[in-house]
Amino acid sequence: MQNRRTALKQSILLATAPLSVLDEGSPLKGRIRHSVCRWCYGQIPLDTFCSRIKALGLEAIDLVGEADWPVLKKHGLTCSMVNGAEISLTRGFNDPALHDELVRRYEDLIPKAAANGYKQVICFSGNQNSLSDEEGIRNMASGIRRLLPLAERAGITLVLEMLNSRVDHKGYQADTTEWGVAVCNQLEDHPNFKLLYDIYHMQIMEGDLIRTIRKHQKHLAHFHTGGNPGRNEINQTQEIYYPIIMKALVELGFKGYVAQEFIPKSKNPIASLQEGIRICDV
Repeated sequence: MQNRRTALKQSILLATAPLSVLDEGSPLKGRIRHSVCRWCYGQIPLDTFCSRIKALGLEAIDLVGEADWPVLKKHGLTCSMVNGAEISLTRGFNDPALHDELVRRYEDLIPKAAANGYKQVICFSGNQNSLSDEEGIRNMASGIRRLLPLAERAGITLVLEMLNSRVDHKGYQADTTEWGVAVCNQLEDHPNFKLLYDIYHMQIMEGDLIRTIRKHQKHLAHFHTGGNPGRNEINQTQEIYYPIIMKALVELGFKGYVAQEFIPKSKNPIASLQEGIRICDV
């Protein structure tokens, strides 16, 4: 126990060290819009975390709820993907019994996100349980359809994240790009409903990453990173070659965010984040 406490203390000290300790390097190139998921760095106080990522050239943080938005604004950062309206990853829009509650939650959050200048709110399918894929797709589209007029008026895009159901999220229904695209098709490709393509999750479920991204680019609003296996650093310790994926996004003219969503194993998580940003900054 003492060793773990010592390791955690050392990690926090490194993450909160003066900026002079970090080699900030050359400015970012500007072809990729970089963000980072807050939950991966939960051991670092948010105020400190905002200062560090601002120094690294980031302009946004993913998956920050309403209570923490003032801290982002204090540091001149935006929230590139708002969360907080969902019930859970396992209970989502594929269950019609949850639609009234979900609609109430999203109707509350969407205007607040818009008032703060944010553009995207995350949503989830929920677990498949006894549903067929066709039923889940229809149900999800039915629930989302109720929110689209409000989302359109507010300038908010509802973004469905596909997750892997093999390793991390057993039973999750929206576990392939094709499933997400089928929901888009049910909604007649409404511009206020798009997909979050998590590269880590889709490597596990389907591979063929660049071909899939090119095929479905019009539906993809946002990307997450993560090293496979393990969802750790995206460097040479794992199997996905991120620079070529980022180059494909640039070639496609992608203008959304790429958010780092790996769990740092390093004792200096900010150094790992900086490395990930540099890898993706093509």
